[in-house]
Amino acid sequence: MGVFLKTEILPDCHLGVWEITEDFDSLYGMVDLATVEKTKLDSFKNISRKVEWLSVRALVKNMLGKDTRILYNSENKPFVRGNTHRISISHSNNLTAVMISKDKRVGIDLEFMSGKISKVADKFINAKESITTDPEMKKFHLYLHWCAKEAMYKICDKQDINFRDGLTIAPFSPDEHGFMNGHVINGNGEEDFELEYLQHDNYALVWCVKE
Repeated sequence: MGVFLKTEILPDCHLGVWEITEDFDSLYGMVDLATVEKTKLDSFKNISRKVEWLSVRALVKNMLGKDTRILYNSENKPFVRGNTHRISISHSNNLTAVMISKDKRVGIDLEFMSGKISKVADKFINAKESITTDPEMKKFHLYLHWCAKEAMYKICDKQDINFRDGLTIAPFSPDEHGFMNGHVINGNGEEDFELEYLQHDNYALVWCVKE
């Protein structure tokens, strides 16, 4: 299927989501890989990991109109070669999501909503946070918290953050699309974020952008 969502969140800040229906050969033919990238691709043993990796490159090419070299630092945070853009990537099940900006910090997370998250809620929900008691909305609400914390974790470069207690989502009532507020405490101090979210089929998607 390829791209089913592509939008400009802010000037020079783009969000894209790709639904993977293509096989390895189809995706490989969509991108022009450098030798170092081919070596990285060959290092993956699992074909699904190869397809996921290629879908990111195909999506970014569609968003920017050209092949773009995406590398990773020691914290496994992606960056664009030459630091021409800031980028955040997420993948779950059959979807790949990317946010990319020339000058703004970005964070994105995407999760396929299985039924297991309630069992681990105490690992990432802190005492300041509130989850609905509505049984039809509880799973979605928990996934939104998880995705929001992942997005903030990424936008803060994954540095010195306690995932449960250092990341807090202010109480909000979940809907199919909306906004929430988050607060981060790490070794650099404290910072507030506004996050946007949406539900697509059985997926939760959350992103944030900041100067």
